[in-house]
Amino acid sequence: MSDSGVLASTKVAADISFDSVMVTDAQGAIVYVNDAFETLTGHSRAEVMGQSAKFLQGAATDSAVIARLTDDLANGRVFEGRAINYKKDGTPFVMHWTVAPVQPADGTSVTHYVAVQRVLSQ
Repeated sequence: MSDSGVLASTKVAADISFDSVMVTDAQGAIVYVNDAFETLTGHSRAEVMGQSAKFLQGAATDSAVIARLTDDLANGRVFEGRAINYKKDGTPFVMHWTVAPVQPADGTSVTHYVAVQRVLSQ
């Protein structure tokens, strides 16, 4: 399969995933969310594009988990953890999530981050 075929197939997989999928650029600005993200958070694609995902955090979000996320990504590692985030209406939810850096095959700098979030409780 060509690179463009793999890319198109990957987008379809993210689009139809039951789990929330978000992609940010290397600076943390959201460039993609799937339907499951919209359903989970109550935020539309249009309102989150270009924002940092920090708007999902709140009072009960564990700062130690966020510090570990930051350290893992800064050091090129995949992050996996649990956290409390918040829906648009302020309702908290517990999620298990993985965030992975996307780096070109030539080893140059990270271009994007992909996050997959699975709800554990609402």
